[in-house]
Amino acid sequence: MAGVSRRAEIWIALWTVYILWGSTYLGIELAGETIPATFGAGIRFAVAGLLLLGVIAWRRGGAALRIHRRELGSAVVVGLLLPGANSLLFLTEQHVPIGLTSLIIASVPLWLLLLRLAVRERPDLVSSLGLLVGFGGIVLLVQPGGRSGSLGYLLVTVLAAVMWAVGSFLSPRIPIPRDPLVATGYEMLAGGVALAVIGLATTSPSELDPSSWSSRSIFGLVYLILFGSIVGYTAYAWLLANAPLGQVSTYAYVNPVVAIALGVIVLDETVTARIIGGALLILAAVAIVVRRESVVALEAGEVTRTDRDPAELASARRT
Repeated sequence: MAGVSRRAEIWIALWTVYILWGSTYLGIELAGETIPATFGAGIRFAVAGLLLLGVIAWRRGGAALRIHRRELGSAVVVGLLLPGANSLLFLTEQHVPIGLTSLIIASVPLWLLLLRLAVRERPDLVSSLGLLVGFGGIVLLVQPGGRSGSLGYLLVTVLAAVMWAVGSFLSPRIPIPRDPLVATGYEMLAGGVALAVIGLATTSPSELDPSSWSSRSIFGLVYLILFGSIVGYTAYAWLLANAPLGQVSTYAYVNPVVAIALGVIVLDETVTARIIGGALLILAAVAIVVRRESVVALEAGEVTRTDRDPAELASARRT
């Protein structure tokens, strides 16, 4: 950006990610009102993946999209997990407030840490304490009653967070494309096509008729494709290359604040004392874990894309 300092560019990109990715929870809720969940998520990611890969090919040439067969296979695996988690949110957000959903999804860094423990990667004491605090917040939130949704839908939301964590955990451990935008494009396209096919096979023709979709749902879907995916990921990829990891990672605990505010303003959702308590525990834990893991990586002199992955994919902002 001509005439704008690098610091200003970083903050513009950060607020782009804060607002766009925080608002995708509202976009998902609107889209899922009349568009079938699995099919809607599939269309969202298939179109976004095609657009993203098309932009990359236009700006860099077709050679930028060439990847090995193993990388394509890995992108398919990750794509099935990450957009698959998103399809669950299309369903659960019709029954669980978006503010509560965003807080449960914000726990992804905690599940990532738990997966590292499962494969005997030993995090330090500070990160482990953060893990315990965060899961205390999840236990507090995942209780049915009032307008918080039934226990079944709350647990499905937790399942979406776990799927996201598994996909994020596998991402640096399997041969995906090294360019994060190329990898994201293939993952979205693969997951989107798979979900769209499943949606076509499991949904009645009347529900798939676009004339039955409300203008609110169509707006939500278009917003998710253009702003949540294309603009959001472009800003995020630029941040990964130009800003300190600790600063970039702040989206993991700012996005839920944006989602909660939009839920109150647009959807008239209620913020209860239990949600506030759970939010404080989860967001504090995420801040501890993300920042501590970043410090450990810096001290070890190993700031690579693999080291960035827990923060890079932390809050399911491939949602």
